[in-house]
Amino acid sequence: MAALETIGLTVRMDDYVALEELNLTVNEGSFVAVVGPNGAGKSTLLKAILGLLPLADGEIHVFGQPADKARPGSVGYVPQFKTLDRAFPAVTCELVASGLRQSWPAVMRRREHERVLEALSLVGAAHLCHRPLGWLSGGELQRVYLARAIIRKPRLLLLDEPVTGIDMLGEDDMYSLLESYLTQREVTVLMVTHDWLAARHHATHALLLNRRLIAYGPPEQTLCDSCLRELFGHVGHTHHLAPEQRDA
Repeated sequence: MAALETIGLTVRMDDYVALEELNLTVNEGSFVAVVGPNGAGKSTLLKAILGLLPLADGEIHVFGQPADKARPGSVGYVPQFKTLDRAFPAVTCELVASGLRQSWPAVMRRREHERVLEALSLVGAAHLCHRPLGWLSGGELQRVYLARAIIRKPRLLLLDEPVTGIDMLGEDDMYSLLESYLTQREVTVLMVTHDWLAARHHATHALLLNRRLIAYGPPEQTLCDSCLRELFGHVGHTHHLAPEQRDA
């Protein structure tokens, strides 16, 4: 079964076409890096899957069901921009538990606390359980939001620029963490990223998107020089590629 399928997906914002007739099938267990320039519709795709944006045309299916009828908790999401005020007097376990309840927990039951610890342990952050949110570093906050996204054990995980605000060492840790999580759970991942080199090294598939589908497939095939030039609209990528990938 396909984890995700879009059929003629078109999203408009007033007169602007953010996504145009996107046809895509993502098989279960794939780790898909969604790559493209600013304004390419990458975040729009994730929000459309989540039902946060109306469709001008087309369909979205999640595990064979219309996206709006997907099983509750089957899709997890880590947004690029965190709207929570870091000065808000709360601790890590409360933020993670809010992903379980879909509301802020006034009082946490024992079983809920156990599930929070389980999710935090999976992302290597159990030691942060009772730490105030304002004390977390950028990398720690990303791990906490990832724990919040996986606490309901989703089968499809949507990540919007998960290494934003993290240094290079933290980026490597985050990618290793995601790969480790994929080996422990049956989950499909769509990860929006500007870093196509990271996509080449960590993803099983790369989706090159610039409002329409440019290419989709294994990174060693899709992240070739000709596809990247079409994606970004300019040259200058050849020197970053392995010799066998240079087809220009």
